Order: sequence, then C-alpha cells, then structure tokens
Amino acid sequence: MVKLETKRGVRLTLGPMTATELMTPNPISLNADALIDEATAMLTDRGFGAAPVIDRAGRPIGVLSRSDILIHERERFHRLRPGTDLAGAGGFAVEEVDPTTVEEVMTPVVFSVFADTPADHVVKQMCDLRVHHLYVVEALGCLIGVIGSLDVLRRLHYED
Repeated sequence: MVKLETKRGVRLTLGPMTATELMTPNPISLNADALIDEATAMLTDRGFGAAPVIDRAGRPIGVLSRSDILIHERERFHRLRPGTDLAGAGGFAVEEVDPTTVEEVMTPVVFSVFADTPADHVVKQMCDLRVHHLYVVEALGCLIGVIGSLDVLRRLHYED
C-alpha cells in the first residue's frame, strides 16, 4: 500500500493493487519497421507523447517519443542542402519521403514491470527512473499494458 501526505496534510493512499489493476490494457504500439512519418501521424492524431515499439513477436524493443521525433527532424533538417529548390516544373512541389524507420529513431530501452508487480513497486520504479510510463509485460515478455502517471493518480484515494 502506498501512502502519501501532501504539504497541506491531505493523506492519499493507493490500495493494495498490482500492475494489472493500474494498467491500461492492450496499448497502441508501433512496429519497428514502420516509417517515422506514419508513426508521427499516429502519435499526433491520437495525442500520445510516446508509444512502445514492438518486434514481430509482440515484445517491446524500444519507445518512440515526441522527443525522439524532434531530434530526428532537427538532424534531418541540418542534412538538407541549403538553397535546394524543391519546386518542380509546372509549379508542382517535390515531396521528400523520409525512408527512416521507427527502429532507427526510437529509444532502445523499455522500462517494464510484470503484471503481478505490487503498486508500491510500480510507483517507486517510476519515481526512481523519472519516467511517466512503465510497460507491463507477461512472463514471456510480450506487451500487455501500459501504466502512465495519470493511471496512478486516478487510483489515489483520500484517507479518512
């Protein structure tokens, strides 16, 4: 059980829960071989700050975040030749297709817990690692859920 006390003396508790009870099941994930432009559109359209990247077996191999995308775009912009005219004949513009895959841009680390991890260990790990998300995996390592900071906050209760 996690007990917190705010500066104003309000006591909050997170009952005896497990990662399974905290998590959002079946998180939206990205395939490692997806193009970065497709992944950017998915994150933007759904309002996500990050998404797990999975291999063909469904095991998480990394996380793609908005920060990863911004760094990639900055580096890509610097690689473009200054003064390149992308306008084609007849006023048509040439669109550059970015062939970069998610796997090339993602952070290749996944912080995860097992489904039966107690809630207090989940909170401690999130704080110790300074992360907003932990991914929940089953015994064989396949992704089954995600726990975000808001998932934890939603389950805090006032202590009487």
